[in-house]
Amino acid sequence: MGEQAFDSMKTQQSVSNKVVANQYVQCIANAITQHVPNSVFAGEWELVVFDEPQVNAFALPGGKIGVYTGLMGVATTQAQLAAVIGHEVGHVIAEHGNERMSSSALINVGLEVTNQLLKTNQIASSSLLMAGLGLGVQVGVQLPFSRTHESEADLIGLELMARAGFDPRESVTLWENMAKASGDNRQAELLSTHPLPATRISNLSKNMDNAMLFYIAATTKPKCG
Repeated sequence: MGEQAFDSMKTQQSVSNKVVANQYVQCIANAITQHVPNSVFAGEWELVVFDEPQVNAFALPGGKIGVYTGLMGVATTQAQLAAVIGHEVGHVIAEHGNERMSSSALINVGLEVTNQLLKTNQIASSSLLMAGLGLGVQVGVQLPFSRTHESEADLIGLELMARAGFDPRESVTLWENMAKASGDNRQAELLSTHPLPATRISNLSKNMDNAMLFYIAATTKPKCG
């Protein structure tokens, strides 16, 4: 389903042909995915840079990563972008898409739809299934990952970026940038499925000492530009 959803997005959204931007993001993604367990995905990850203004990125089961050019204005260094990619890959490692797909809400609402789509091999056309994979915003269905999933992915991503040789302290700077970019125009956390930037910064900071140990021990320090 992740592969079909990704193929569908490549036909529906503008794909960047800017060589420098693609090489830059690919360099970061390669460094991160080298530290993904083979039990999660053992093949070569496919990366696509979408030439869209969204400040967003995603990763899908089956080794797929999408990054939007709008993100570059907020994730201004390679380490900050590594924090985002690590976070998104963290969702895949933790199988959050699987959990969303099997949640009671999706079962109650979409079981029959799921069965029919699986039979007809039209998986990528279902906004419900796309939302279950974490792509709800892109397809107009507000079904993003929960606060718990987001916090878990933050910490997985923190470790991934540190192991890959990116300074994990930049993850805090990233969320400071995110807060500035949003103009602090955020609804109350209890009414949101995503933690507030301040909450994410606090959680990341609490786990920074351990991440720094991985960073110091990293045998390579990427220079992606």
